Amino acid sequence: MDIKRVIILVLDSVGAGEAEDAVEYGDWGANTLLHTLQFNPGLSLLHLECLGLRGVMFNESGDYVASYGRLKENSKGKDSISGHWEMAGVILTKAFPTYPHGFPKEVIEKFEKLTNKKVLGNKPASGTEIIKEYYEEHKKTGNPIVYTSADSVFQIAAHEDVIPLGELYRMCEIARTEVCIGEHEVARVIARPFIGTPETGFIRTAERRDYAVKPPQKTVLDLVKEKGLEVTAIGKIHDLFAGVGLTNSIHTENNIDGLMKTIEEVQKDYEGIIFTNLVEFDANWGHRRDYVSYGKGLKDVDDRIEAITNNMKDYDMLIVTADHGCDPTFKGHTDHTREFTPLIVYSSHVKPNVNLGLRESFTDISATISEIFGLQKLNGTSFLEIIYR
Repeated sequence: MDIKRVIILVLDSVGAGEAEDAVEYGDWGANTLLHTLQFNPGLSLLHLECLGLRGVMFNESGDYVASYGRLKENSKGKDSISGHWEMAGVILTKAFPTYPHGFPKEVIEKFEKLTNKKVLGNKPASGTEIIKEYYEEHKKTGNPIVYTSADSVFQIAAHEDVIPLGELYRMCEIARTEVCIGEHEVARVIARPFIGTPETGFIRTAERRDYAVKPPQKTVLDLVKEKGLEVTAIGKIHDLFAGVGLTNSIHTENNIDGLMKTIEEVQKDYEGIIFTNLVEFDANWGHRRDYVSYGKGLKDVDDRIEAITNNMKDYDMLIVTADHGCDPTFKGHTDHTREFTPLIVYSSHVKPNVNLGLRESFTDISATISEIFGLQKLNGTSFLEIIYR
């Protein structure tokens, strides 16, 4: 096999149109890519279009240099963990628990007892808004702000001058290992440190840390690692897989930093997987319904993706995709949207301009990787035979 390294670039939340079951999630009409472009007239994504973006969005034929299509999620839910795990070969048949009315009394009381702190908040909320609401009490008491969302998350926000990072991380570890377990095993416990004042405004820092549950079974990352190859995680990937199946993890400050570190890693010479997540689309713009910044984020990717492809080795294959949607124009709610995700596959060994259509599962990515490296197939159907030249 001429392909010896796979670069997976996940544009976190950049969905490609409402999924067939979107109505079950209250997301009918969502289309992250299309609506972001429509609400940003004049936004040009020439390099992504050259790769096949219009084929992804409109099933429109053209002279693309890559193969293209869309992916359907089989897992229950519409969160980052289920999306990334499914890409890696694991399908979740049961959604993680969510708490639309806040966490139950027994969860909060246990957390308070183990941390010796009282909880502020305990409700679904926008992270930026709940910080404004409880900051003065947080500053006065030194107690953490706990909140959730439509996702399966237990989030702890703390000002870095009120609760030091080490203490915040300790609280999160307690929540992950001793509180959010059993029937209350949420997908992620998230440390949400912030800085600033009411006068200057609050900024959630890049010291965020996600404490995810471990995948329930081996993923393709484990199999690649067991073969003695490298599995490099860039950005949120380490947190989403709880560090399992990885050989190297690289922290990022933002999307541009993630892209630049991906370029640096592509320039290195080794076999295996480079797995990058660009989280700002989701965390900073999608949930806040900021379609202008979302569009600028897509332009940032477009401006740098050519540097990735130009630095690829002859044995590299690039997959550009997403984990779910988060339509920044959607009015029904401010959470993720259940959408198909884009699939763009580029390599000197991949046929250009091949329409892969709508793939039946995100696991088709893991199945393709398994075929490339001669590994056991976990789930899904490889598309390698269709595109390989």
